[in-house]
Amino acid sequence: NEQSILIKVGCGSSGLQRTLCSSAARLQQSAASATDSAKTSKDFSHFPPLPGQDSSLSWGGKKFDELPILHIKATYNNTHIQLTDSAGQSMVRTSCGTEGFKNIKKSTPIAAQTAGISAAKKATAKGVTFVRVVVKGLGPGRLSAIKGLTMGGLEVVSITDGTPVPHNGCRPRKARRT
Repeated sequence: NEQSILIKVGCGSSGLQRTLCSSAARLQQSAASATDSAKTSKDFSHFPPLPGQDSSLSWGGKKFDELPILHIKATYNNTHIQLTDSAGQSMVRTSCGTEGFKNIKKSTPIAAQTAGISAAKKATAKGVTFVRVVVKGLGPGRLSAIKGLTMGGLEVVSITDGTPVPHNGCRPRKARRT
């Protein structure tokens, strides 16, 4: 406090002095915020706990490992959504085709969002509020399905990309010529 008073008194009307004064004040503010964030960073992590690691975090009274997993498979022609419990038993299943979209309309983001909303409604009817999301595939419905889940009333705790990536396995299909 004494240093800040001296700095405030020493600020003159010259441009250089004003710059030095504001720089010193900015340094003091950043140092204060750094100590505050250091106190909270020990208690909080932005990443979910590792499998088998103890954590005090819980969502709806369940630990991270016990939360249901919502699998989204986004292909180029359709988007499939399936909710399983932590043991892997299927609870809810839907896709763009089961929501009434036919042919090319199944591959649109709107169809994926509608399927996400429908899956969320079915999941909340079964008493599920918090889910982990695993996304596979590169289809156009990847993000829209997650958006539909949140619009339907589910709380997404974590999003994991489980897209299978080959280590130079099978030969890919030929590139399209348009």
